[in-house]
Amino acid sequence: MNNEQAINIDFNDLKLVEPVLKAVTELGYESPSPIQAQAIPILLNGQDLVGQAQTGTGKTAAFALPLLSRIDLGIKKPQVLVLTPTRELAIQVAEAFQGYATHLKNFHILPIYGGQAYEGQLRQLRRGVQVVVGTPGRVMDHMRRGTLNL
Repeated sequence: MNNEQAINIDFNDLKLVEPVLKAVTELGYESPSPIQAQAIPILLNGQDLVGQAQTGTGKTAAFALPLLSRIDLGIKKPQVLVLTPTRELAIQVAEAFQGYATHLKNFHILPIYGGQAYEGQLRQLRRGVQVVVGTPGRVMDHMRRGTLNL
C-alpha cells in the first residue's frame, strides 16, 4: 500500500477489534496516518515490520492498535514487550497503550525503568500484565532476576 492508497482508508477498514476501535473514535482519531494505514494490517496478520516515519505521525498507534487487537486478555503474562530508550518515552508509550485499551476489560500494562523501586514492579508483574514497556537496562535486570519471562 502506498501513501495515496492510505489516504482513502478509515479506521473501520483496518479490522481492529471493537473495543480498540471505540477508544480510537473517542480519542478523536478520524482517519489513519500513512504509517498507521500501512502498518496496522501487516501487524494484525502477525507479520514482522520495520517502519519509519517522522515525529508526530502516529507511530505509537501504528503498532499499539494492532497489538492490542491481538492480545488474549485471559492470559495474564506478557504478550507484548516494547523497548524504549528513555523512561520518559516508556511512560508516554504506556499511557498511549492505556488510552487505546480503555475498553479492554482486564487489560494491564506496566512501564518498567530505572529509578523506580523494584517492589512495585514485582507486585504488578505477579498480578499479571499483558504489555510491558521499558528501558533495556531495567528489562534485562528483571529477566536476569527471573521476574520477567518472555
